[in-house]
Amino acid sequence: MRWLRAPAKINLSLRVIGRRADGYHELESFVAFAGVCDWVGFEPGDDLGLEVLGPRAAEIGPVDENLIVRAARSLSTRVAKLRLGRFRLIKRLPVAGGLGGGSADAAGALRLLAAEAGLSVDDSLVRASARATGADVLACLSPQARIMEGIGDKLGPAIRLPNIFALLVNPRVPAPTPKVFAALGLAPRSKLESPATSFPARGADAVALFDFLSLRRNDLEAAAIRVAPPIADVLKSLSRIPEARLTGMSGSGATCFALFDNRRYASTARRIVTAEHPEWWVEATDLH
Repeated sequence: MRWLRAPAKINLSLRVIGRRADGYHELESFVAFAGVCDWVGFEPGDDLGLEVLGPRAAEIGPVDENLIVRAARSLSTRVAKLRLGRFRLIKRLPVAGGLGGGSADAAGALRLLAAEAGLSVDDSLVRASARATGADVLACLSPQARIMEGIGDKLGPAIRLPNIFALLVNPRVPAPTPKVFAALGLAPRSKLESPATSFPARGADAVALFDFLSLRRNDLEAAAIRVAPPIADVLKSLSRIPEARLTGMSGSGATCFALFDNRRYASTARRIVTAEHPEWWVEATDLH
């Protein structure tokens, strides 16, 4: 069985542009990927199957509705005689946690299927399957920091991040994306007035990146707190870490982050937050 990492996606900034007539929301987000991940394994065979293991396996819904299965079925309708098989998912990332875990899992499945079929992840059929599976799956196909726009289907070039580290904290409460966007309360065809974004130059140092991010925010934060109030407690806890250069919420929540320019600071903060809140999911990681 061949295995691939399915890394967590972190929205370091997230601006809501508006809501389209079809109900989807237009976004602009600076995304990065973490060292913490799920693992997706694949063994070619005659039938499509999925087994879910790991510490978060109980949180997964029906297997037939999992994004891995949907991604595999989507690609099989586009690639003639595509060989499917048995997938195994080791689920470690929080479900409905704002980390794009399900999308990362689906992207991992598509990468494994593409490799088996001799296709590049940049193949138009693979990318079309990613878009059809979910809004964030395309960004997760090549997990590198970049600007993501539209509903996740418009990707900027990869950005090489300076050495920055993150503490990720989830209060173990779900913040389902549909509920958070519903709490945002935008009417279809609405647009939000906001200043034009000037992103840092590619290859910017850590100081420039932190300065840029300090002027941005996650427009979903207030709505997410209404859906999952413990998010506010996490943000308050992270704001008290003196070495943290920046704190915020990823995606639609409930996972929040503190950023550091030193790995030791992130590791020390992990020990402190875990001791204070043993009921929370807490991980220190690098970002890329």
